[in-house]
Amino acid sequence: MKIVPGEVKTAQLHALLLGAVAPRPICFASTVDREGNPNLSPFSFFNVFGAKPPILIFSPARRVRDNTIKHTLENVYATNEVVINVVSYNMVQQTSLASCEYPKGVNEFEKAGFTPVKSEMVNPFRVKESPVQLECKVLKVVETGMEGGAGNLVICEVVCMHVDDAVLDAEGKIDPNKIDLVARMGGDYYCRASGDAVFTVPKPNASIGIGIDALPESVRKSTILTGNHLGILGNVTQIPAKDETPDKRVAGIKDMYKNDPVAMIEALHRYAKQSVEAGDVEKAWQALLASI
Repeated sequence: MKIVPGEVKTAQLHALLLGAVAPRPICFASTVDREGNPNLSPFSFFNVFGAKPPILIFSPARRVRDNTIKHTLENVYATNEVVINVVSYNMVQQTSLASCEYPKGVNEFEKAGFTPVKSEMVNPFRVKESPVQLECKVLKVVETGMEGGAGNLVICEVVCMHVDDAVLDAEGKIDPNKIDLVARMGGDYYCRASGDAVFTVPKPNASIGIGIDALPESVRKSTILTGNHLGILGNVTQIPAKDETPDKRVAGIKDMYKNDPVAMIEALHRYAKQSVEAGDVEKAWQALLASI
Protein backbone atom coordinates (compact mmCIF):
# COMPACT_ATOMS: atom_id res chain seq x y z
CA MET A 1 0.00 0.00 0.00
CA LYS A 2 1.37 3.36 -1.02
CA ILE A 3 -0.10 6.65 0.15
CA VAL A 4 0.82 10.04 -1.31
CA PRO A 5 -0.64 12.96 0.69
CA GLY A 6 -2.88 15.01 -1.54
CA GLU A 7 -3.96 11.98 -3.56
CA VAL A 8 -6.26 10.63 -0.85
CA LYS A 9 -8.92 12.21 1.31
CA THR A 10 -7.64 13.94 4.43
CA ALA A 11 -9.83 11.76 6.66
CA GLN A 12 -8.24 8.59 5.25
CA LEU A 13 -4.71 9.93 5.65
CA HIS A 14 -5.54 11.12 9.16
CA ALA A 15 -6.76 7.65 10.17
CA LEU A 16 -3.68 5.95 8.72
CA LEU A 17 -1.32 8.35 10.48
CA LEU A 18 -3.02 7.81 13.83
CA GLY A 19 -2.84 4.05 13.37
CA ALA A 20 0.81 4.13 12.36
CA VAL A 21 2.24 6.67 14.81
CA ALA A 22 1.17 5.05 18.05
CA PRO A 23 0.87 4.75 20.96
CA ARG A 24 0.71 8.46 21.71
CA PRO A 25 0.60 9.97 25.21
CA ILE A 26 -2.49 11.97 26.04
CA CYS A 27 -2.46 15.66 26.91
CA PHE A 28 -5.55 16.35 29.02
CA ALA A 29 -5.59 20.12 28.58
CA SER A 30 -7.32 22.43 31.04
CA THR A 31 -7.84 26.02 29.91
CA VAL A 32 -10.04 29.01 30.71
CA ASP A 33 -11.46 31.73 28.49
CA ARG A 34 -11.07 35.47 29.13
CA GLU A 35 -13.97 35.37 31.60
CA GLY A 36 -12.44 32.44 33.53
CA ASN A 37 -14.86 29.79 32.28
CA PRO A 38 -13.11 26.37 32.33
CA ASN A 39 -12.64 23.99 29.42
CA LEU A 40 -11.19 20.48 29.54
CA SER A 41 -10.26 18.35 26.52
CA PRO A 42 -7.82 15.53 25.60
CA PHE A 43 -5.32 15.62 22.71
CA SER A 44 -2.99 12.87 21.57
CA PHE A 45 -0.74 14.98 19.34
CA PHE A 46 1.48 15.55 22.36
CA ASN A 47 4.93 15.00 23.86
CA VAL A 48 7.81 16.48 25.89
CA PHE A 49 10.60 18.28 24.02
CA GLY A 50 13.15 19.39 26.59
CA ALA A 51 14.00 19.74 30.26
CA LYS A 52 15.89 23.06 30.47
CA PRO A 53 13.64 24.79 29.82
CA PRO A 54 10.97 22.11 30.30
CA ILE A 55 8.92 22.19 27.10
CA LEU A 56 5.71 20.36 26.22
CA ILE A 57 3.99 20.61 22.85
CA PHE A 58 0.46 19.55 21.97
CA SER A 59 -1.64 20.19 18.90
CA PRO A 60 -5.37 20.90 18.84
CA ALA A 61 -5.68 20.27 15.10
CA ARG A 62 -8.24 21.99 12.93
CA ARG A 63 -11.29 19.76 12.51
CA VAL A 64 -11.13 17.74 9.32
CA ARG A 65 -14.87 17.81 8.65
CA ASP A 66 -15.48 21.58 8.76
CA ASN A 67 -12.07 23.28 9.31
CA THR A 68 -13.07 24.86 12.63
CA ILE A 69 -10.77 25.23 15.63
CA LYS A 70 -11.39 23.90 19.13
CA HIS A 71 -12.29 25.79 22.30
CA THR A 72 -8.95 24.81 23.83
CA LEU A 73 -7.08 26.63 21.08
CA GLU A 74 -9.34 29.67 21.37
CA ASN A 75 -8.58 29.82 25.09
CA VAL A 76 -4.84 29.38 24.53
CA TYR A 77 -4.83 32.34 22.15
CA ALA A 78 -6.82 34.35 24.69
CA THR A 79 -4.81 33.62 27.84
CA ASN A 80 -1.49 31.93 26.92
CA GLU A 81 -1.94 29.45 29.78
CA VAL A 82 -2.79 25.75 30.08
CA VAL A 83 -2.56 22.92 32.57
CA ILE A 84 -1.57 19.59 31.05
CA ASN A 85 -2.80 16.62 33.07
CA VAL A 86 -1.61 13.09 32.32
CA VAL A 87 -4.18 10.32 31.95
CA SER A 88 -4.10 7.12 34.00
CA TYR A 89 -6.16 4.01 33.38
CA ASN A 90 -8.51 4.84 36.25
CA MET A 91 -9.67 8.01 34.51
CA VAL A 92 -9.58 7.08 30.81
CA GLN A 93 -13.34 6.66 30.36
CA GLN A 94 -14.05 10.02 31.97
CA THR A 95 -11.33 11.59 29.82
CA SER A 96 -12.97 10.20 26.71
CA LEU A 97 -16.30 11.67 27.83
CA ALA A 98 -14.65 15.08 28.16
CA SER A 99 -13.71 14.88 24.46
CA CYS A 100 -17.37 15.27 23.47
CA GLU A 101 -17.88 18.52 21.56
CA TYR A 102 -20.06 20.30 24.07
CA PRO A 103 -21.17 23.86 23.23
CA LYS A 104 -18.88 26.69 24.27
CA GLY A 105 -19.34 27.54 27.93
CA VAL A 106 -20.20 24.00 29.05
CA ASN A 107 -17.96 22.88 31.92
CA GLU A 108 -16.33 19.54 31.01
CA PHE A 109 -15.12 19.13 34.61
CA GLU A 110 -18.77 18.76 35.57
CA LYS A 111 -19.81 16.72 32.52
CA ALA A 112 -16.99 14.19 32.98
CA GLY A 113 -17.10 14.17 36.78
CA PHE A 114 -13.61 15.52 37.42
CA THR A 115 -12.54 17.62 40.41
CA PRO A 116 -11.07 21.06 39.60
CA VAL A 117 -8.14 22.13 41.78
CA LYS A 118 -6.86 25.69 41.85
CA SER A 119 -3.45 26.03 40.22
CA GLU A 120 -0.59 27.91 41.86
CA MET A 121 1.01 29.79 38.96
CA VAL A 122 -1.60 29.87 36.19
CA ASN A 123 -5.36 30.42 36.01
CA PRO A 124 -6.64 27.12 34.49
CA PHE A 125 -7.62 24.47 37.01
CA ARG A 126 -5.78 21.21 37.56
CA VAL A 127 -7.51 17.82 37.43
CA LYS A 128 -7.32 16.31 40.91
CA GLU A 129 -7.71 12.76 39.60
CA SER A 130 -4.64 13.05 37.35
CA PRO A 131 -1.43 11.65 38.92
CA VAL A 132 0.74 14.36 37.32
CA GLN A 133 -0.38 17.92 36.57
CA LEU A 134 1.80 20.43 34.74
CA GLU A 135 1.04 24.14 34.95
CA CYS A 136 2.26 25.80 31.76
CA LYS A 137 2.78 29.17 30.14
CA VAL A 138 2.27 29.14 26.37
CA LEU A 139 5.33 30.47 24.56
CA LYS A 140 4.09 30.26 21.00
CA VAL A 141 1.50 28.66 18.73
CA VAL A 142 2.77 27.45 15.36
CA GLU A 143 0.01 27.07 12.78
CA THR A 144 1.06 24.37 10.29
CA GLY A 145 -1.72 25.16 7.83
CA MET A 146 -5.16 26.68 7.43
CA GLU A 147 -7.09 23.70 6.04
CA GLY A 148 -9.01 20.99 7.89
CA GLY A 149 -6.58 18.59 9.56
CA ALA A 150 -3.78 21.14 9.95
CA GLY A 151 -2.01 21.18 13.29
CA ASN A 152 -1.53 24.04 15.73
CA LEU A 153 1.61 23.38 17.76
CA VAL A 154 1.06 24.84 21.23
CA ILE A 155 4.57 25.23 22.66
CA CYS A 156 4.37 25.33 26.46
CA GLU A 157 6.89 25.90 29.22
CA VAL A 158 6.24 24.06 32.47
CA VAL A 159 6.29 26.52 35.38
CA CYS A 160 5.06 24.14 38.08
CA MET A 161 4.73 20.34 38.20
CA HIS A 162 2.58 18.39 40.67
CA VAL A 163 3.27 14.65 41.14
CA ASP A 164 1.16 12.36 43.30
CA ASP A 165 3.48 10.70 45.84
CA ALA A 166 1.52 7.47 45.37
CA VAL A 167 3.06 6.92 41.90
CA LEU A 168 6.67 7.21 43.10
CA ASP A 169 9.06 4.39 43.89
CA ALA A 170 11.54 4.27 46.79
CA GLU A 171 14.02 6.39 44.81
CA GLY A 172 11.52 9.13 44.08
CA LYS A 173 11.10 8.14 40.43
CA ILE A 174 7.79 7.51 38.73
CA ASP A 175 6.91 3.81 38.76
CA PRO A 176 5.20 2.86 35.45
CA ASN A 177 2.98 0.30 37.17
CA LYS A 178 1.86 2.79 39.82
CA ILE A 179 1.14 5.66 37.45
CA ASP A 180 -0.62 3.21 35.09
CA LEU A 181 -0.76 5.54 32.08
CA VAL A 182 -2.82 5.00 28.96
CA ALA A 183 -1.98 6.02 25.41
CA ARG A 184 -3.97 6.67 22.26
CA MET A 185 -3.79 4.56 19.12
CA GLY A 186 -5.81 4.60 15.91
CA GLY A 187 -9.60 4.46 15.79
CA ASP A 188 -11.13 3.58 19.16
CA TYR A 189 -7.99 1.80 20.34
CA TYR A 190 -5.99 2.67 23.44
CA CYS A 191 -3.20 0.85 25.25
CA ARG A 192 -2.33 0.53 28.92
CA ALA A 193 1.33 1.13 29.79
CA SER A 194 1.69 -1.11 32.83
CA GLY A 195 1.94 -4.77 33.81
CA ASP A 196 3.06 -7.17 31.08
CA ALA A 197 3.05 -4.32 28.54
CA VAL A 198 6.10 -2.76 30.24
CA PHE A 199 9.59 -4.12 29.59
CA THR A 200 13.14 -2.82 29.80
CA VAL A 201 15.76 -2.30 27.10
CA PRO A 202 19.16 -1.41 28.60
CA LYS A 203 20.58 1.72 26.99
CA PRO A 204 24.04 1.20 25.40
CA ASN A 205 25.37 4.41 26.96
CA ALA A 206 28.23 3.10 29.10
CA SER A 207 30.02 1.26 26.27
CA ILE A 208 29.76 0.74 22.53
CA GLY A 209 28.35 -2.59 21.36
CA ILE A 210 30.05 -4.54 18.60
CA GLY A 211 26.93 -4.36 16.42
CA ILE A 212 25.01 -7.01 14.53
CA ASP A 213 27.40 -6.70 11.59
CA ALA A 214 30.20 -8.04 13.82
CA LEU A 215 28.33 -11.23 14.74
CA PRO A 216 29.47 -14.49 13.15
CA GLU A 217 27.70 -15.08 9.84
CA SER A 218 25.97 -18.23 11.08
CA VAL A 219 24.50 -16.21 13.95
CA ARG A 220 23.41 -13.31 11.74
CA LYS A 221 21.67 -15.71 9.34
CA SER A 222 20.08 -17.84 12.06
CA THR A 223 16.57 -19.06 11.33
CA ILE A 224 15.92 -19.28 15.08
CA LEU A 225 17.11 -15.90 16.36
CA THR A 226 15.10 -12.76 15.63
CA GLY A 227 16.31 -9.21 15.13
CA ASN A 228 15.63 -8.52 18.82
CA HIS A 229 17.86 -11.42 19.86
CA LEU A 230 20.59 -10.25 17.51
CA GLY A 231 20.31 -6.72 18.87
CA ILE A 232 20.98 -7.96 22.39
CA LEU A 233 23.88 -10.17 21.25
CA GLY A 234 25.37 -7.26 19.31
CA ASN A 235 25.32 -5.03 22.39
CA VAL A 236 28.33 -6.77 23.98
CA THR A 237 31.64 -4.92 23.85
CA GLN A 238 33.42 -7.99 22.49
CA ILE A 239 32.63 -11.57 21.58
CA PRO A 240 33.35 -13.70 24.66
CA ALA A 241 36.07 -16.33 24.64
CA LYS A 242 34.78 -19.82 23.98
CA ASP A 243 34.45 -21.89 27.15
CA GLU A 244 36.30 -25.15 26.59
CA THR A 245 34.19 -26.84 29.27
CA PRO A 246 30.64 -26.05 28.15
CA ASP A 247 27.69 -26.35 30.50
CA LYS A 248 25.76 -29.60 30.71
CA ARG A 249 22.97 -28.41 28.38
CA VAL A 250 25.39 -27.47 25.60
CA ALA A 251 27.35 -30.70 26.07
CA GLY A 252 24.13 -32.71 25.99
CA ILE A 253 22.97 -31.07 22.77
CA LYS A 254 26.30 -31.67 21.08
CA ASP A 255 26.27 -35.30 22.13
CA MET A 256 22.66 -35.86 21.08
CA TYR A 257 23.14 -34.43 17.59
CA LYS A 258 26.77 -35.38 16.99
CA ASN A 259 25.81 -37.15 13.77
CA ASP A 260 23.51 -34.37 12.53
CA PRO A 261 25.34 -30.99 12.37
CA VAL A 262 22.33 -29.09 11.03
CA ALA A 263 20.06 -30.27 13.85
CA MET A 264 22.85 -29.52 16.36
CA ILE A 265 23.14 -25.91 15.20
CA GLU A 266 19.38 -25.42 15.35
CA ALA A 267 19.21 -26.91 18.86
CA LEU A 268 22.07 -24.73 20.09
CA HIS A 269 20.45 -21.65 18.57
CA ARG A 270 17.19 -22.50 20.31
CA TYR A 271 19.07 -22.79 23.60
CA ALA A 272 20.75 -19.45 22.89
CA LYS A 273 17.36 -17.90 22.20
CA GLN A 274 15.97 -19.20 25.50
CA SER A 275 19.05 -17.91 27.32
CA VAL A 276 18.76 -14.42 25.80
CA GLU A 277 15.09 -14.26 26.74
CA ALA A 278 15.99 -15.32 30.29
CA GLY A 279 18.52 -12.48 30.47
CA ASP A 280 21.63 -14.68 30.40
CA VAL A 281 23.54 -13.29 27.41
CA GLU A 282 26.81 -15.00 28.40
CA LYS A 283 25.14 -18.41 28.36
CA ALA A 284 23.59 -17.58 24.99
CA TRP A 285 26.98 -16.66 23.57
CA GLN A 286 28.55 -19.91 24.78
CA ALA A 287 25.80 -21.90 23.06
CA LEU A 288 26.36 -19.98 19.83
CA LEU A 289 30.13 -20.35 19.97
CA ALA A 290 29.64 -24.09 20.45
CA SER A 291 27.58 -24.12 17.25
CA ILE A 292 30.32 -22.60 15.10
